[in-house]
Amino acid sequence: MSDPADDAPEPTDDAPDPTDDDTPDPTDDNSPAARDEVDADTDAGRHEYDPDANHAFPDDRLNEVMSRLTSDEEILTYLEAQNVNPVARKGYNDHGSKHVEIVRDRALRLYDLLKSGGVEFNGARQQGLDEADEPVVIALAATLHDIGHVVHRHDHPYYSIPLAADLLDDLLPAFYDVAEQVRVKAEVLHAILCHHTEEQPLTLEAGVVRIADGLDMERGRSRVPYEEGGRGINTVSSQAIERVSLREGDETPVQVVIRMNNAAGVYQVDSLLKAKIEGSLLEEKIRTVAINTHSDGVDGNEAIVDRIEL
Repeated sequence: MSDPADDAPEPTDDAPDPTDDDTPDPTDDNSPAARDEVDADTDAGRHEYDPDANHAFPDDRLNEVMSRLTSDEEILTYLEAQNVNPVARKGYNDHGSKHVEIVRDRALRLYDLLKSGGVEFNGARQQGLDEADEPVVIALAATLHDIGHVVHRHDHPYYSIPLAADLLDDLLPAFYDVAEQVRVKAEVLHAILCHHTEEQPLTLEAGVVRIADGLDMERGRSRVPYEEGGRGINTVSSQAIERVSLREGDETPVQVVIRMNNAAGVYQVDSLLKAKIEGSLLEEKIRTVAINTHSDGVDGNEAIVDRIEL
């Protein structure tokens, strides 16, 4: 996975909140320099989760769990081992530790924007858990959603369930009593299963994880199979995606702006991400715009696709 040089930090007490970004809207039809505005988007990048930043949700419990989650030797080994089947043996896109890190970061970023926009989540609440458990469920599910790849790429979400259950049984007792362990575990396993488009999310927490998985689409994700000669549609289309930006929207709590360098990226947006958003319970809360930055019509370089909106 690439490590974009233009990462934008989350807001701190001493730094402006990037959700207050006054960058012109790159989706404005009246803007003659829309592509330049995407380039200059100060809210682009991976938005790595910062435990010291200000968030629109209670984060103390999440920060405690994250400290353990990101240092647990068994979990870290799974995240490396789960990449062997999809990449080394199937020539597919990255599904290892970098993929997980980015999905988790984007899930928490998406959750933060939704909470800031007044969206009320139902998963933890309906289990009688606290609001502080919502981001814990999201972070755990985002981290463990792909470990079933150690068994096989095919049907991996179903293999992820028993493996994640065992890891959660070891991890959760440090933070919860028995009843809470069961309820948190139930919500995490539901979100893991529903990152797969064949299963329908019943909670907004699961919807966030599902969409965040689809938001890891930049060209770095296909680096290994592409360099080894892979030219499948997933690999080629991923190569076309240059940047994914998550920010506060004008008409919705979240706006996703995707910059691509040619029309091949349409497959990632219209076929893969669209399928993740549909049925996520968050369709009305997210506006997605993809812009082909090379569609300038100069010297015969006519645009095949200029812009897509979901």
